Amino acid sequence: MNHRLYLASRSPRRRELLQQIGVPFELVDVDVPEVRSADESPATYVSRVARDKAQAGLRALGAPADVLVLGADTEVVLADEVFGKPVDAAAAAAMLRRLAGRSHQVISAISLAAAHGEFHASHVSEVTLAALDDARIDAYVATGEPFGKAGGYAIQGRAAAFITHLAGSHSGVMGLPLHVLARLLAQADAR
Repeated sequence: MNHRLYLASRSPRRRELLQQIGVPFELVDVDVPEVRSADESPATYVSRVARDKAQAGLRALGAPADVLVLGADTEVVLADEVFGKPVDAAAAAAMLRRLAGRSHQVISAISLAAAHGEFHASHVSEVTLAALDDARIDAYVATGEPFGKAGGYAIQGRAAAFITHLAGSHSGVMGLPLHVLARLLAQADAR
């Protein structure tokens, strides 16, 4: 790779995914508000947050010519409602009750910001959760796994047992669609 890659994310899952495919990177700390405006579609919102993170990281580093900053955002969407990260156990259980027995979308957006341009893509996966009773939801929430996860579940964790169907990218549902990232990195490096 011709550029040094910086990840503008606090997500341990994104770090693990980059390590999984052997992409060297460093971290840049950014603080970007993740608030959807009333007139913003879920896809536009996710894309904007990814871009905001990448641009904030590039500004924080001073925009050197040899740097790419990766910003990403992933949200769970059901019927145009964005399910963010649950703030407490009650919110996590409520999210899971709404998602149980239904299909929903997981939208992941990636933005690479560089002094020479910006590269952006989104990926949508369709996920179906099994029907879950209150006891199973409560037991899952009690593990603490739903916290810090969009939609209140982790496909790479215990919630894998809840997934009856996935059409799309497993890594995208985790927070970083690796096939999309590889394409964007190649595009950015070619410039």
